[in-house]
Amino acid sequence: MTAWTARDIPDQSGRTAVVTGANSGIGLAAARELARRGARVLLACRSEARGKEAEARIAAEVPGADVEFRALDLADLQSVRDFAAAFTGERLALLINNAGVMALPYGKTADGFETQFGVNHLGHFALTGLLLPKLLTTPGARIVTVSSGMHFVSNIDIGDLNSEKKYRRWVAYGRSKTANLLFTHELARRLVSASSEVVAAAAHPGFARTNLQTAGARMEGRRAAERIAEVSTRIIAQSAEAGALPTLYAATAPGVRPDSFTGPRLQGWRGAPVKSVRARWTLNDAAGERLWAASEQLTGVTYAVK
Repeated sequence: MTAWTARDIPDQSGRTAVVTGANSGIGLAAARELARRGARVLLACRSEARGKEAEARIAAEVPGADVEFRALDLADLQSVRDFAAAFTGERLALLINNAGVMALPYGKTADGFETQFGVNHLGHFALTGLLLPKLLTTPGARIVTVSSGMHFVSNIDIGDLNSEKKYRRWVAYGRSKTANLLFTHELARRLVSASSEVVAAAAHPGFARTNLQTAGARMEGRRAAERIAEVSTRIIAQSAEAGALPTLYAATAPGVRPDSFTGPRLQGWRGAPVKSVRARWTLNDAAGERLWAASEQLTGVTYAVK
């Protein structure tokens, strides 16, 4: 079978896409390729400076690209609500929940949630719920949430979602990525139950060259760890463009199934997008329902599908 590449993305003319964290890494790469295929792409980024820079970069690389920076801070639910409120009158074809943080020192969001769980899961849970009415009325709409192979590190702890009992940065990250998959599992079930044609799917980039690998060490001033991460990423990781392919496949390829999980072909690390393995706990209906209920309570966001 011929490997799927960005050249296989179908025409996206007339479709609007939101890509969170589109200022760098796989988010930037995904936004650029969607714009190249004719989509109107909203770059949902926390930093205005970096978002505007990404907007200018895509416009320079893709003549005629329809891209626009929109402010979104997933660590602040008011920012999420403000972003969604700006969608009045617009239809939305693609929501790519890509932004994330990894292995940070313990911290809290503006709403008091542990940072990794708050940004990686709760922020996107709220955003998706608030934008869902726009997706439900758009033919062929999809919601793609970016998880990670690191979800295998840990299942969620429904009794300690914010890691208040004990904080271990990689366990917290793994739990947030498991939450991404459980969210997709439950959202897909609800959409199918409601006879909606909106497809909720997940993807992961394998080991891709982004700024996530060094962020935690940089925040704590651990220069040796930061340098090791930089060197190993440069030597081992695939490019951000290659890392974006599973996301782009899940967002645009024909026949993508609800609750599918797409990742790189070669041991889940690199290569063309294919069906990816996932931990059995990410397919647990009861766990998905419990996480959903807790997420609604924590964010105050309820969904248009039950």
